[in-house]
Amino acid sequence: MWFGLPLGFTTPWMLLALVALPVLWIVLRAIPPAPITRRFPGVALLLGLQDDDAVSDRTPWWLLVMRSLLIGAAIVGLAGPILNPNTNDDVEGDLLIVVDGSWAAAPNWPDQIDMIKAELEQAGRDDRAVALVNLSAPEPVRFQDSRLWVSGLAGLVPQAWQPNAGDIQDLISGLPDSAFQTLWMSDDLAYEGRMRLLHALQDHGTVRVVQPDQSALAIASVAFDNGVVQLMVRRAIRDNATHAPTQGAVVEAHGLDPSGAKGVLARVPVTFSAGSDTTTVDLVVPAELRARITHFEIATQPSAAAIHLIDDRLRRREVALISGREDREGLQLLSPLHYLRQALEPNADVIEGGLADVLPANPDVIVLADVAGLSEAQTVEVLQWVEQGGLLLRFAGPKLAASGFNRASEDPLMPVRLRSGGRSIGGAMSWGAPKELAPFDAESPFFGLTIPKDVRVRAQVVAQPDPALASRVIAALTDGTPLVTRKTQGNGHIVLFHVTANAEWSGLPLSGLFVQMLDRLAVLSSADRAAPNDLEGTTWQPVQVLDGFGELKDGKTLSGVAGPALISDILGPNLRPGLYRDGTRLLARNVLRPDEVLKRVAWPADVQVQGVQVTPVKDLSGVFLALALVLMAVDVVASLLVSGRFWGPRVAVILLALMTLPQMTEAQDTRAIQDTREVVLGHVLTGDRAVDDVAHAGLKGLSETLFFRTSVEPAEPAGVDLERDEIAFYPLLYWPIRQGQPIPSQEAYAKLNAYLRSGGMILFDTRDADIASSGAASANGRKLQRLAAPLDIPPLAPMPKDHVITRTFYLLQDFPGRYVAKDIWVEAPPQDAERIDGMPFRNLNDGVTPVVIGGNDWASAWAIDGRGNAMFPIGRGRAGDRQRELALRFGVNLVMHVLTGNYKSDQVHVPALLDRLGQ
Repeated sequence: MWFGLPLGFTTPWMLLALVALPVLWIVLRAIPPAPITRRFPGVALLLGLQDDDAVSDRTPWWLLVMRSLLIGAAIVGLAGPILNPNTNDDVEGDLLIVVDGSWAAAPNWPDQIDMIKAELEQAGRDDRAVALVNLSAPEPVRFQDSRLWVSGLAGLVPQAWQPNAGDIQDLISGLPDSAFQTLWMSDDLAYEGRMRLLHALQDHGTVRVVQPDQSALAIASVAFDNGVVQLMVRRAIRDNATHAPTQGAVVEAHGLDPSGAKGVLARVPVTFSAGSDTTTVDLVVPAELRARITHFEIATQPSAAAIHLIDDRLRRREVALISGREDREGLQLLSPLHYLRQALEPNADVIEGGLADVLPANPDVIVLADVAGLSEAQTVEVLQWVEQGGLLLRFAGPKLAASGFNRASEDPLMPVRLRSGGRSIGGAMSWGAPKELAPFDAESPFFGLTIPKDVRVRAQVVAQPDPALASRVIAALTDGTPLVTRKTQGNGHIVLFHVTANAEWSGLPLSGLFVQMLDRLAVLSSADRAAPNDLEGTTWQPVQVLDGFGELKDGKTLSGVAGPALISDILGPNLRPGLYRDGTRLLARNVLRPDEVLKRVAWPADVQVQGVQVTPVKDLSGVFLALALVLMAVDVVASLLVSGRFWGPRVAVILLALMTLPQMTEAQDTRAIQDTREVVLGHVLTGDRAVDDVAHAGLKGLSETLFFRTSVEPAEPAGVDLERDEIAFYPLLYWPIRQGQPIPSQEAYAKLNAYLRSGGMILFDTRDADIASSGAASANGRKLQRLAAPLDIPPLAPMPKDHVITRTFYLLQDFPGRYVAKDIWVEAPPQDAERIDGMPFRNLNDGVTPVVIGGNDWASAWAIDGRGNAMFPIGRGRAGDRQRELALRFGVNLVMHVLTGNYKSDQVHVPALLDRLGQ
């Protein structure tokens, strides 16, 4: 602060130069001594002459004031004036900035980033090293120059989960022994391990906590009951916080309107009573509108927990029931459809009637209970419906067993052929006891379901042995007889239960297993899946996942999740909230579980807690220096006016300089222009000068090799800043991975995805093949997973032996760098790629693999110094020289591949071309 004003200086000692201003004033005001009068006769000849260039004998006072202001502005500008400087005088040691970084911080994330940036800039002025840790995506504590963290703030984003207790313990173990102060940007939510981390940080220095003032809001559950959508919303309050005020919010139902456009389909207000952390509200919407809802969202709350994704549990499927025989009056329990109705009505919309009546309604499922063959016209209509994605579910019965239907040949609407008659087990005219169900195979959709011991099968229709029978059986009896069979028809499925839909032939319809089997077949849409045991044996592939701000991202590149883990495990990098699919079933894992409660953290009394306050800190150096330059220009003009020399050649020079000044200020990006004229290899700047220098030297060595061995003549390699530089000019980007490099911003990722889609290639190098297999289990490998997660990368696979990179310029089988590892990952080849007759390779995809991933540290193997000598030793003797040569050859193949594409794979088309030409 300066005289009580919100103004400070980075180099206040420069202000001592202001003391010289009075001396300068006196010097400028001084005049030469009075001349001595001497009589000289020749002076009479000069009488009457007039000098056109009159010079003042004394500097005007206004010019003195202007020059004093000029010098004063220059001195103040060099002193580094700062508006609203940080007045915290308790500055001891380095600074650790801890960020909770969970979904609860997303609503005020921009303010947190502004405050972190201000703290980093102040730390730079105080010459303090800074470490920045995001607890939701922790990395080892590393103190470094604050300017490196400022450049990486764009990639610091909240995650869709809270910090993990295990990660916090690892962070505590990795804290340095030195003293430092801590700034904790809290999300104000209580979680396991927070207090343990606080005590560990207090052992190193003071801890200052910044947290939002408003309570975090989240949707806990969405359920459908008796035609009403029930919403449960929670807010975070402190324990025994009966003083929590009344709070209101608005929940919106988002989905597709009848025209297919995304929008808000319904709104409902919710209100928290005083002291309450939970509120429920009912929303009544028509079935047609309810089926269009994709998610519910708390308005003005951009966070992952404020979004509740909708899966099959809210959208009730339409199931059409058709029976081959009428119910007998008073014998409803013998009806083929009775138990189906009981299982379906709580979770599906049941339609009954004739086939001609239900088909126009386009139901999701059609159930045929003891129905034999259909007419030819009906068969065609139902078959078209199945091929468009419908599920035809058939049950056997006396009528189907007694008919000759589906005996000689397989009917299009049956999964298998049947034997004549049926099979009776355990009756008066049969041998043996009723049969039990065999455990379900791993390939069966019923795998993992528990089979009750009291389920017995007394009769069934038997499948005719067939080569395709084994692949179509999804449930069988203990003696191996098929019980449920299925086949795929177009986009739909046809399933046959070889028993009746009632209890006439088996006890299956009377058990809970029957409902679970219908759920696994996607007949039901809202069966209870809360228990992990219900999903045992299933694997769910993420379709879309939520980020911390509640935005849906593509999740198809992420690995699948086991069914029990999808329900029971805590959220994290390996289990993200989103939509997951298993076959035809869709399941949503949201941030909050229905029984999960939000609590605000209660900090100890000795911890300083404040709200998020962003006081703009502005550097005024440029303003004062610009004022000095303006005054300098005015002084030049004023001096010419005073001396009477304003017009003439000097003025022409000044005007010419003023005319060319705008052209000088409009600096053109000569580097970008140069990079478009020649082939330039780029490397992504990581923030570590040593790593970046090696990457530059490596691409320099590779460019020299390309120049001497190929027709490609690359220019000097370029370091690429993903936040500022245009990357479309570079055909190949080499990206070395290090633990501390910042995560790029969303804008940078959009730039990278456009680059990959337009034919560019990124070579990811974890540089750790000496300690890990392709970096997967190493710290650099985990960092690569975080860096590459937002990228639009196709499925990857280890480089096959017939990949085009293996023969683009050199014939290669190994791809060493400084290290030797064979796990090099590229875009996976098509599953239907076939080997061409007479060719040593397959007909692979025509595009260039957008990424190549490995850990062999290729830049170190390619790197050369200013004299052209290798910078790093590789191996020993001739073996090392051979390894370096293979590394250079791999680099040549890589560049030639990205420049020419898979042109060598086009040789597979030569026979067809020659055949067309008649040669």
